[in-house]
Amino acid sequence: MEPDAHAFWLRRPGEGEIRPVALPAPGADEVLVRTLYSGVSRGTEALVFRGEVPVSQYAAMRAPFQDGEFPGPVKYGYLNVGVVAQGPADLLGRTVFCLYPHQTRYVVPINAVTPVPESVPPERAVLAGTVETALNAVWDAAPLLGDRIAVVGAGMVGCCVAALLAGLPGARVQLIDVNPRRARIAAALGVEFATPDAAVGDCDLVVHASATEAGLARSLQLLVPEGEVIELSWYGDRRVAVPLGEAFHSRRLAVRGSQVGTVSPARRGRRTFADRMALALDLLADPRFDALLTGESDFADLPAVLPRLASGELPALCHRIVYPD
Repeated sequence: MEPDAHAFWLRRPGEGEIRPVALPAPGADEVLVRTLYSGVSRGTEALVFRGEVPVSQYAAMRAPFQDGEFPGPVKYGYLNVGVVAQGPADLLGRTVFCLYPHQTRYVVPINAVTPVPESVPPERAVLAGTVETALNAVWDAAPLLGDRIAVVGAGMVGCCVAALLAGLPGARVQLIDVNPRRARIAAALGVEFATPDAAVGDCDLVVHASATEAGLARSLQLLVPEGEVIELSWYGDRRVAVPLGEAFHSRRLAVRGSQVGTVSPARRGRRTFADRMALALDLLADPRFDALLTGESDFADLPAVLPRLASGELPALCHRIVYPD
């Protein structure tokens, strides 16, 4: 008898496998979704794959529909686009986004899925979770017209932040990365590019997303007096040295964390999680985001592909996983 579904599991750090899954029948307030695409969030999922989630962060790092526990066995992931195969009439046959791991079919509550607008191709909609993170960071940063802004780290999150800031009237937005090949991505997003040593300083605001000590130090160097770094990097179990000596105090600099697990205080009283996700999907109508989709593999190949993504052997921003009909 064929299993109801198949899912990717991290058996132990560094080793994944495809497992059969038995699905419950969807209830009156649930939907059955057939997955079309999922996305590998390379930064976070690589940390999980390598077993680098600190014990103190096991609870905070849980994905919404995670099964198992860190460091493994665990079923992890949160960028999933599919079609509603069973559910209420207004959702039946609709393409939806869900913060669900890599699995061929799944049953979730109706309020866990967000319809994908017709203006957004399903192939691009896998970026919704990352755009949601970037949107929350921009709410936290609260940039002003004409600001001089640097985004340090041209990974998935940094690129999404840069794309959202690119339309700010009068602003100078520079995307900074050690990899000069990311200049092509910056051009596609409509922002300037620079390597760290060539970056322009006197920034009113810096968003840091490189997950490196050097990137954080350079972010502080780029600020004007009383400027602020919005820290988006997540370092796993690594200790990070922050250069709080030198001119940090005399220039009255600030470092403030931003994390998607809560709605930004600037919008918390007026926007729900559902509102934020719906807006992220609306923003993905912009074809510039296609530049962040840098590779594609079949679901069956995921156990072989994820080690290459985690090690950097397979360079990628968002690597898209394609599911069988």
